[in-house]
Amino acid sequence: MLQIREQVDVCVVGAGHAGCEAALACARLGLETVIFTVSVDSIALMPCNPNVGGTSKGHLVREVDALGGEMGKNIDKTFIQSKMLNKSKGPAVHSLRAQADKAEYSRAMRKVLENQEHITIKQAEVCELLTEACDNSTTSDESIATKKIIGVKTATGAIYECKAVILCTGTYLKARCLCGETITYTGPNGLQAANHLSDSLRNLGIEMRRFKTGTPARMDGRTIDYSKMEEQFGDERIIPFSFSTNPEDVQIDQVSCWLTYTNENTHEIIKANLDRSPIYAGIIEGTGPRYCPSIEDKVVKFADKDRHQVFIEPEGLHTNEMYVGGMSSSLPEDVQLAMYRTVPGLENCKIVRNAYAIEYDCIDSRQLYPSLEFKDIKGLFSGGQFNGSSGYEEAAAQGLIAGINAAMSILGKEPVVLDRSQAYIGVLIDDLVTKESFEPYRMMTSRAEYRLLLRQDNADLRLRQIGYEVGLVSKEVYEATLHKKELIEREVQRLKNTVVGAAKENQEFLVSHGSATLKTGTSLAELVCRPELSYEDLAEIDKERTLLPTDVIEQVEIEIKYEGYILRQQRQVEQYKKMEKKRIPADIDYNDISSLRLEARQKLIAYKPVSVGQASRISGVSPADISVLLVYLERYSKR
Repeated sequence: MLQIREQVDVCVVGAGHAGCEAALACARLGLETVIFTVSVDSIALMPCNPNVGGTSKGHLVREVDALGGEMGKNIDKTFIQSKMLNKSKGPAVHSLRAQADKAEYSRAMRKVLENQEHITIKQAEVCELLTEACDNSTTSDESIATKKIIGVKTATGAIYECKAVILCTGTYLKARCLCGETITYTGPNGLQAANHLSDSLRNLGIEMRRFKTGTPARMDGRTIDYSKMEEQFGDERIIPFSFSTNPEDVQIDQVSCWLTYTNENTHEIIKANLDRSPIYAGIIEGTGPRYCPSIEDKVVKFADKDRHQVFIEPEGLHTNEMYVGGMSSSLPEDVQLAMYRTVPGLENCKIVRNAYAIEYDCIDSRQLYPSLEFKDIKGLFSGGQFNGSSGYEEAAAQGLIAGINAAMSILGKEPVVLDRSQAYIGVLIDDLVTKESFEPYRMMTSRAEYRLLLRQDNADLRLRQIGYEVGLVSKEVYEATLHKKELIEREVQRLKNTVVGAAKENQEFLVSHGSATLKTGTSLAELVCRPELSYEDLAEIDKERTLLPTDVIEQVEIEIKYEGYILRQQRQVEQYKKMEKKRIPADIDYNDISSLRLEARQKLIAYKPVSVGQASRISGVSPADISVLLVYLERYSKR
C-alpha cells in the first residue's frame, strides 16, 4: 500500500484562534504551511461565549492586530454589538468588547485562510510527532534540546515532513463532555475529539495535565421574555478593534443584549442537586478556571450572595439561539431546565443546547521558552489553551507569537520575545512559562505591572515596528503609524510651549467650565492637566489649533494628563530591563553554585530561566538567591 508523504515547512495542529494566527503568520512570511483540523467546519470556532475582547482581553486583540495578526480585522467584519468597557475609570483599564456573529466570524476567518497563499487546509487528526536526535555539535546556539521535529503522522498514516510543528489543539485532546451523569467523549459542540496525540507527546517526555472548562446553555430566543430584563446597548460611536479598519465602516445598527439575575429559588435548586454535579461528585478530574466559575461554584463559594448576574447575548443575526452568560454548568439536563426557569424572563425558556463541562489534556507550559518553543524539542512550538490558558484572545496572541517564532527559527533569525514592559502578550507568555499554574490562566489588567504604558489605545505605537521588522506589517501601514506618532509628539510640544494669559475671554472660559481663573500666564498643557478640562474644551481659547485625527487627540490628552505617572512607570521599566538583559547560559550547572539554597537550585534546574529577570519571578527563588546568582554569573562570564 502506498503511503502519502508530503514535504512542507510548517505543520499547524489545530485551527482554532491560536492555529489560525499561527498558520497565517507562517504563510505570510513565505513558508509552506499545512493546518490540520478534526473538522473544517470548526475553523475559528467560538464554542463558548459569542464575543471578542473584554477587560484586558481587548488589549490582547489590539496587540495582535498591531503585530500583523487577523483577529481584530475579523471581528470588525462580523460584530453585532460593540462597547468600550470601564470608561468611568482611567485609560489603562479601558477595554473594547464586541459581540460576534459566531457563524459569520468562523466563516470569515476560514475565507481568509482559504485565500492566503502558502496555506493548505487539511481535515485530518494528527496522531504522532516525528522526531530525530539533535546533532548539537553542528549548531552554535545554546539550545539544550535533545530532539528535533522532522514531521507529523496522521491517523490515516499520511506523513508530512516539516521543519517546525505548532501545537494549537485547544480543548480537543482526549476531550470528554459532561452533563450530569451523561459523558460523551467528544470535543466542544459535539465535534470529534483528538484521542491519539497525547500518547505521542508523553512518549516524547512532554509533561501533560488535565484541565476543565465549561459553557452555559443556549436558549431559543422566542421563548424568552425580555420585558423582565434590563436592555444593554452598544456604544453610540463604535471604535474598531483593528488600527487598519476605517472607523466609518463599523458604524452599524447594533443588536441588544439583556441583563437579568439568579435568585434564591435558583440557588436552592442548585444546592439540592450538587450530588448530581460531576464537579462535586468527583467525576471531573481536571481543574477549572478560577475566574470563570460554573454557577454551581458561584452558589457554593459565594454563599453570601443572594443573586448573580446573567447576561443574555445573541449568537448571531441569523439564529434565534441566545447565550446565557454567567450560568455555565455541568448539572443534569432536568436540573438545568429547572434552575434556568427560575430566572426572570426565562420562566418558559426552551434549551437548544445543554450546558456542559469539558475536560481535556494540555501541558505544563513551563516546558516552553518565552519564544513558545519546547526546551527539549527543537522546532516544536505551542500556543493557545493547549498551553494551559483560557480564552479566544489569549489563544490568538500565543498562536501569533508561536507562528512568528516557528518562522524565525526556519529562516535562521532571532526569535521575537515580548517582555512584560512591552505588551500584555509579554505578560501573558511570561506568566505561562515562568509561574506554576494549577488552573486555566486568564489574562487580567491587574497582572500587568506596567499597565499605564500598555494601554489598548497605544498598541500600534508600541508594536507596529516589531510587526514591520518581522514582515507582517506593510511599509505603508508602518509609515502611517510613524506619521501618527510624529503628530502626537508635535502637538504635545506645541501645547507645552503655548502660553495663555489672564485675558478676559480666558478667565470667562475657565469660570464657565468650573475651573480656577489665572493669576499669571500658563501653558495649554497645564490647563489640559486640570481634571475638569479636556483637550477638546480648550479649542475655544486655542487659536492656533489645527484639525487632528481622533486617535491622535486621544493620545495627546492621555500623555499630558498622565505624564507624571507615565514617567514614573518608565523609570520602573528601566530597572526591570537591567535584570532582563542579564542572560543565563542554557548550559549553566546550578549544582555548581554552592551558595544557592536547595529549593532555589531545584526550581532553577526545573524552569531553566533565560534571564535573571525571569529567574526572579519564579516562586521559591528569593532576592538573596538572585544576589548569589548574579555574583556567580559575573565570575562565569569572566571565565
